[in-house]
Amino acid sequence: MSYQRHQDKPIVVKKYANRRLYDTGRSSYVTLDDLCEMVKENLDFVVVDAKTNEDLTQQVLTQIIVEQEQKEGQNLLPANFLKQLISFYGDNMQAVVPNYLEQAISTFTSNQEQFREQINKSLGGMFPMNAFEEMNRQNMAMFENAMKAFNPFRVGEPPLTPAIRKKRIEELKKSITEMQKELERLIRIGS
Repeated sequence: MSYQRHQDKPIVVKKYANRRLYDTGRSSYVTLDDLCEMVKENLDFVVVDAKTNEDLTQQVLTQIIVEQEQKEGQNLLPANFLKQLISFYGDNMQAVVPNYLEQAISTFTSNQEQFREQINKSLGGMFPMNAFEEMNRQNMAMFENAMKAFNPFRVGEPPLTPAIRKKRIEELKKSITEMQKELERLIRIGS
């Protein structure tokens, strides 16, 4: 699936009541697998309800993730991560989590090429599991610490005022920055 034109606007994919998806950029019906490929090709698209024009992009992207997770050997989302994520729905942390996850994946993505180079260099010898395990341990520790900073039920602490909330947001930002620096350091060590 490739597009011959340059995109100024996102491709519009219409979703019909019968669940069929129509790609207006190619004037043809597509599947969730086709949309998955479009994401991988970094093509910008939106999915709208064909009748109401309601934006369904997030729903459809979530469907793609569910389908990918069901494929053998395709699991990116460990059960504990999913449980933690689910626990944030309806919680006062719900507003903070998307931004945190977006920043974390953005950092990972920006360092992805260096990461791949490190893996390729290391495959000539021993797979660098120690570096990955250490990076994972440190990232999880920073994530847990950041989440603890926002726990509204900490015993013996004052209520969550705007000033305390602001301070905790700053602590979270600091933790994210530290995580980014540590990731870059581990990548450099492996180079």
